Amino acid sequence: MNDFYVRKENKIAKVALIILIFSAIFWLGALNVRDIITNEIMIMEKLEFRPNINPMVERSVMSLIAKSSTVVLGSYLLVWISGVIYLWKTNLVLKKNGWLLMSAILFYIFTPVEIYTGFLDGKMIYLDYFTQGDFVEFRKLLVHRIAALSGASRIAQLCYYTIIVITVLQPFKKN
Repeated sequence: MNDFYVRKENKIAKVALIILIFSAIFWLGALNVRDIITNEIMIMEKLEFRPNINPMVERSVMSLIAKSSTVVLGSYLLVWISGVIYLWKTNLVLKKNGWLLMSAILFYIFTPVEIYTGFLDGKMIYLDYFTQGDFVEFRKLLVHRIAALSGASRIAQLCYYTIIVITVLQPFKKN
């Protein structure tokens, strides 16, 4: 039997993979929750806020967006770090496992986009936790975050779901 299938993962790679999987679940879940919450106060096709929203409801929704952004930022950082550790410590050879290489490229190519949108999320979190909650500034940040980089964050999100499919199907795997 080929040693390609017999070799066992070392413990550091296993732990990194477990952290990667669980933090990715939290990260993608928080992304979806934030999108659903944002949909409640905005008309996404026009990037406008819904008319006649009660200010208390708007404040609550903005607080929920900031809280879910906190989960997104924390879990994305864990996914990024554990992914680097896993790629560094795994016994899998990228040349023989094209699916792993494709997944890594799709994930890490959007790091600059995530850093930029994370910076905007950080501003929203700051407004929610450490100020009285300026509606006008929060609205500007939210619209800017959604339209940031001409929708590159939406393309990134589609790539993240593609990574799940690639990981399950494992194409380009050489025997």
